[in-house]
Amino acid sequence: MNTFGKYYRITTWGESHGSSIGVVIDGCPAGFLLSIEDIQGELDLRRPGQNKLTSPRQELDRVEILSGVFRGITTGTPISLLIANKEFRSGDYEQLKDIYRPGHADFTYHARYGVRDYRGGGRASGRETAARVAAGAVAMKLLEQAGIGVIGFASSIGGQPSVPGNPFAKGFKDLIALKNARKRIYSSKVRTTDPALAEKMAAVINKAAAAGDSVGGIVELQAHGLPAGLGDPVFGKLDGLTALALMSVGAVKGVEFGDGFHLAQLKGSEANDPFMVTKAGEIQPAANRAGGVLGGISTGLPLVVRAAVKPTPSISLEQQSVDIKGKPVSLTIDGRHDPCIVVRIIPVLEHMLNLVLADLLLSRRAGQGELP
Repeated sequence: MNTFGKYYRITTWGESHGSSIGVVIDGCPAGFLLSIEDIQGELDLRRPGQNKLTSPRQELDRVEILSGVFRGITTGTPISLLIANKEFRSGDYEQLKDIYRPGHADFTYHARYGVRDYRGGGRASGRETAARVAAGAVAMKLLEQAGIGVIGFASSIGGQPSVPGNPFAKGFKDLIALKNARKRIYSSKVRTTDPALAEKMAAVINKAAAAGDSVGGIVELQAHGLPAGLGDPVFGKLDGLTALALMSVGAVKGVEFGDGFHLAQLKGSEANDPFMVTKAGEIQPAANRAGGVLGGISTGLPLVVRAAVKPTPSISLEQQSVDIKGKPVSLTIDGRHDPCIVVRIIPVLEHMLNLVLADLLLSRRAGQGELP
């Protein structure tokens, strides 16, 4: 399955070492401003080679808009986006073509299809996520019209203590304030909110890289400006679709909302959020232990979700595996890889959440009899 969404649908295509990758967006409403710069700015946040903590692969990720936009305005027809692959070295993978790399999808892809593109992981490569970011950048523009904004940051890296508390518990007065906070996060080399903790996180990454190893971490995402009532019960739950979207990113191995797994340790009297009436006369939970979702539908409080990101499986330490004939082998993986994928996965996860919210926003409008 290469298509995601119902009302705002995206289909990504392409492989890590193919000539290009891309995405087709169907269902995007007509009539709002969209430029290459809107998309390119988000791709630049994800691209490799930005600092010493990321892969040195120097892909510029220049996007082309092939259709669906006329004179800077969306037309309502499918938007096709293309990103060329320029700086790949397929020869780095020649020695591994018959070996199942530990932690990778080599074995499972072979079991599923009977054939696989071993150059950089092919379709299973994180390279594919550039197309998702491009589609999410368009969704972000759509959400801005409704006053909705998404922000993410590294909460923990390599076992470092998490960022204390919720740095955005007071919310934002408007989208400009959210965007400014997001810029500050991206100015951090590890993309976190705490400068002191950032240095500790960077040191953990550098230590692992020097040893030929890698580390993982936790990313926190928040969506602000959500109205109450977004999402559908049962199979269209806001949290269910968000979990699906985040888990569709290969490095993500766990997702929690609000107080998450900590809720399992509490009594009902401790876990429940009493309802209250705000000064503005709105009804909402007094706290946000559920992460902005009850019954799969938004409460009007910020959506808070965290994703566990595993360590990058491509490491230069010697590892044990087997080849396609089952023969035991020892291997070391050369090439250019991220010692911690958390740094570059944040915009990917932000935009997967944007895709979910755009789809549900259009779903809600359609359910209320409005044209998307």
